[in-house]
Amino acid sequence: MFKKLVAAVAVSMIGLGSAQAEMPKQINFGIISTESASALEKSFAPFLEDMAKSLGVTVKPFFASDYAGVIEGMRFDKVDLAWFGNKSAIVAVDRAGGEVFAQTIKDDGSEGYHSLLITHKNSGINSLEDVLKCDKTKTFGNGDPNSTSGFAIPGYYVWALNNKTPEDCFKRVTRSNHEGNALAVANGKVDVATNNTESIYARLQKNNMDAFKNIKEIWRSPLIPSDPMVWRKNLSDEVKQKIYYFIMQYGRFGPMEKVKRERQVLASLSDGWGPFLASSNAQLLDVRQIEAFKKKLKAEQKGDAAAVAEAEKELKMLKDMAAVVGKAGY
Repeated sequence: MFKKLVAAVAVSMIGLGSAQAEMPKQINFGIISTESASALEKSFAPFLEDMAKSLGVTVKPFFASDYAGVIEGMRFDKVDLAWFGNKSAIVAVDRAGGEVFAQTIKDDGSEGYHSLLITHKNSGINSLEDVLKCDKTKTFGNGDPNSTSGFAIPGYYVWALNNKTPEDCFKRVTRSNHEGNALAVANGKVDVATNNTESIYARLQKNNMDAFKNIKEIWRSPLIPSDPMVWRKNLSDEVKQKIYYFIMQYGRFGPMEKVKRERQVLASLSDGWGPFLASSNAQLLDVRQIEAFKKKLKAEQKGDAAAVAEAEKELKMLKDMAAVVGKAGY
């Protein structure tokens, strides 16, 4: 019996050693380009340092000029886990082998945010109705094509539901991240632009009051689920377990001084985060349904019956999946 026990312990120790051997020398953390890389690198540095201490390996930030660059990084195993928006997470899951495992929340506990249309305070544009006059005398700053609040949500609620496109309404359409669009509006470079409540009321108001004072909100979307955290599905289980433990305990467990410091670190990230929530790919169902409905509208406009039927099939499937998840969480 004693020999069997010793053998079992030995096997366990071998397994533990294998798990430790599974850890790579470096973990690459992808960060979407909502603002300048220098600002993001500064705010994320303490968080990534804490992650490195917990995992026992180097953790490096991975930046790209647009969302697609981070998605491609994950696709080619150059990014191990990343902060995405819901729209970019869909692409990461479908095309880059990603998987949602956690959800960010605000430091006030709220679990969502809103897409916005903004304009200069003196523009004379005061509502969505003014935008939809579509007289092609104004300019428009659209978001990154993989941005949820900068592109997908206004693409559905502002344009698709009104049977319009930005090109139908404006004489010139540009694209930028949230920070770029906010500054373009504040400085009179574009007349109307997409943005979100996090970028305007948390980051810009805090970091650039002069620009903030020149901006007014003219449209706000329904609530969008807070951003997901995504890892590569092909990471080893051991690596996933260690990442998951770090993420879920951060700012939540341990001595109060530890919790306090970690909460302060989280509050400095993006628009101000709180402790993470568990999540899954089910978090993406709402935005998937919006994208599928947009496909249906485009197909109806083109008179493509086959494409309409395919979109309706997809919508039913997504609706059935959403019914399983219900309101109990992801």
